[in-house]
Amino acid sequence: MSAAPADRPDRPNLHVAGPDDAAEVLAGDQDRPARIRTSWTAADIMAMEFAPPKWAVPGVLSEGVNLLCGPPKVGKSWMSLGLGVDVALGGKAFGSIPVDPGPVLYLALEDTARRLQNRLGKVLGQRKAPAGLTLATECPPLPQGGDQAIAAWLDRNPTARMVIIDVFAKLRGNSAPGASAYDADYAAVGRAKKVADDYGVAFVLVHHVRKAGSDDFLTEVSGTNGLAGAADATLVLKRARNQGDGILHITGRDVDEAEYALNFNADLGAWQMLDGPAEDHQIGETRATILRFLRTAPGSTPKVIATGVGLSYDNVKRTCQRMLADGQLAADTGGRYRVPGVPPVPGVPQHALTGENEGDDRGTAELWP
Repeated sequence: MSAAPADRPDRPNLHVAGPDDAAEVLAGDQDRPARIRTSWTAADIMAMEFAPPKWAVPGVLSEGVNLLCGPPKVGKSWMSLGLGVDVALGGKAFGSIPVDPGPVLYLALEDTARRLQNRLGKVLGQRKAPAGLTLATECPPLPQGGDQAIAAWLDRNPTARMVIIDVFAKLRGNSAPGASAYDADYAAVGRAKKVADDYGVAFVLVHHVRKAGSDDFLTEVSGTNGLAGAADATLVLKRARNQGDGILHITGRDVDEAEYALNFNADLGAWQMLDGPAEDHQIGETRATILRFLRTAPGSTPKVIATGVGLSYDNVKRTCQRMLADGQLAADTGGRYRVPGVPPVPGVPQHALTGENEGDDRGTAELWP
């Protein structure tokens, strides 16, 4: 354990393990848990009662293996460290999601103790360094005893809530001779998943994405589909270079598919969740303003919208037409707009929206196809 620097007596002691003492932190002689039952009759399994999944971060990170992917230098390590601190302390993840406290193991396999201290000092701010956060910069690859070392740490920390492996490539080990790329990827994640499932703990495997983008964020995960296929959930963080805002895409077995808009505060080293749907933060301010208004007042005309948000009528009218063409808005009778998926205003017949009747409150006899 490193001591506070002499010139910074106010800095809290950090629970850091380096190359020389990683074995002491991770190793252990405890026995593994008893083998878990893996087969039942249909009648047996329907008669069983299961506890709900344990969440490290409710709605985002559940027990099992979670792939956290993104381009290099997008902020994955800052996010991982921040989540580790929040869960260890029992604070609010992303500044808004309450989390229960519990021990966290963060394997920072590309960092040094000095870099960890600098980053941790920024992330903590005025908060006290959590004794429940174990940091290590060395761990054997999973096939060469890394899985047993992590299991031993979990044995010593039975209330652990999360294990973070940053980056997974450092721990996956070599592929079996003759294995296909898909089988090798699936087996690598599967080895981590075995430990995560045995202990009911959320594992976060930090990984990269391909250089080429895609409309389907799952296909951006670097490697074969075996990685995402073996994982319980996949999270992809996207952020334009030199921009503070990002989008976290999530899908998985126990988590609902979702997108969260986030902002990275470089001064605090913190990712914070933004209000409203992610789509509001991926479009221009005028479109976002119109969407927010229509969520509270569906079926409004451009004139009503313009008055409500304080924008010019011509600007709102043109923007609504473009949003309709882009599928961001739906239109009802007489140029009344609403957010797609929001039911039309009851009792109002639905007519087609044309260039002639757009903005006309009287409607038309032409029906919407």
